[in-house]
Amino acid sequence: MFGTHDIPLSFETENIQLNIQKQNGCFVYQRKCNDEEEEKTLLAKKTTILINPVEPINKPKEITQYLLIDIDTSVIVEPRSTFKIYLTFPVAIGVFIKRVRDYDILDIFTRASQKYTLYGDQQRGVICRYWESLAYSTPPEVDPFQLGILELSIKNTTERWVPVSKAVFNAYGMKIYYSSERVSMKASMEILSESTAETEFFSSPLKKDMKKSLELYNVRKLSVLSSTFTMADGI
Repeated sequence: MFGTHDIPLSFETENIQLNIQKQNGCFVYQRKCNDEEEEKTLLAKKTTILINPVEPINKPKEITQYLLIDIDTSVIVEPRSTFKIYLTFPVAIGVFIKRVRDYDILDIFTRASQKYTLYGDQQRGVICRYWESLAYSTPPEVDPFQLGILELSIKNTTERWVPVSKAVFNAYGMKIYYSSERVSMKASMEILSESTAETEFFSSPLKKDMKKSLELYNVRKLSVLSSTFTMADGI
């Protein structure tokens, strides 16, 4: 399903049905995902459709630019060391429609649960898309239409063993890659103290054959001041 397609088109996977078919001289876009349905009429003679994973912060509506991954069993990082772990993240799927030189967003949907939480206190904290994940030593096998794999490089710059139970990311820095088998991102966490860390994404695929997703904030021409996030309220 991921990639570029001419219309008409039709896809069906577990819990997802997506069709663009000609009806009464027009193209009709129809999509079902879980219990959610969407239908739109496209007034076009022909066009190209791009389907790829997008930043998972837009459902049920865009209320935050931050993703918090709660690690089910906290990991403890050795002093002055760097380790890699693998986490899962929720996949959101964007359907884009071709314009003259670029794309416009047509639809966004997800099979993953949609929860939000507050990171920090009520006065200066930030609302985050919430996700729970186990920590893995190798990339887990997951359904790419529901879950992605995040390779997280954790660098402990302190002289102490530091427990890590969560990671907060700025979604406007996400660099998502996809293939028919997986969706992935790479990120880093630099531990600055026992309660402070900085996170950032890398523009690098998990495997060489993966393609880079079109980023929603680029399509929407959003101004991005920073792609990092400083976790100052606990890690």
